[in-house]
Parts: sequence; structure tokens; C-alpha cells
Amino acid sequence: MTDDIARVRPIALDLPGSEEKSSHGCPAFYVQGKPFARIHEQPGVLLLWRPSILDREELIAAEPAKFFTTDHYARHASVLLRLSEVDEIELRELITESWELRAPKRLRESME
Repeated sequence: MTDDIARVRPIALDLPGSEEKSSHGCPAFYVQGKPFARIHEQPGVLLLWRPSILDREELIAAEPAKFFTTDHYARHASVLLRLSEVDEIELRELITESWELRAPKRLRESME
């Protein structure tokens, strides 16, 4: 989990208004009280928010080695990401997309 945190933390905390807290015993990243990324209990996995369940399903269908879900998240617009399957550029893009879905408009506008 330490390597996972070392990859995710600097990206997540670089986003405006982000803070780190614990969620379900794992490090999680929040913006204005809303989670946008969380290290999963399964080693090497990151939970990210998506705009819809359909979007998640499309990601999984397109790249099943990279993206997946579990029954627990069946009704949740999120996706599980295997960190070993992404480079730093793609990881930054995915975390930023998740942050954008959860951040208030004024913070999103500060990124432009």
C-alpha cells in the first residue's frame, strides 16, 4: 500500500482544495468534504469516481485489464483501477477527472 500512496498522494494533493483523510481504514482524498479517490483494501487498486455507471461499464469493456468493479459498487458511479496498468500521465488524468466530478464549480474554474 505504501507504493500506491506514494504514486497517488502527490497527484491528489496537488489539486485545489484537496485533503487526505482515512476512509474504511485506507487513505482517501477529498475535495470540499466529498471523496474523489481512495486507496482500495485490495493492494494496487484505486477507487475513482466516474460521471455515470454507463461510463464505468464502457471503461471496463474497453480495458478490462485496467478497470473493474465489484458487486459492492454495482450501483455506484465509480470504477476500480489497477495501478500497475497505468503510467503517471494517465494516473494524473484519471485522478483529475474524478476530482472534477466532485469539486465545486469555483475550484474547477481555478484549474482553467
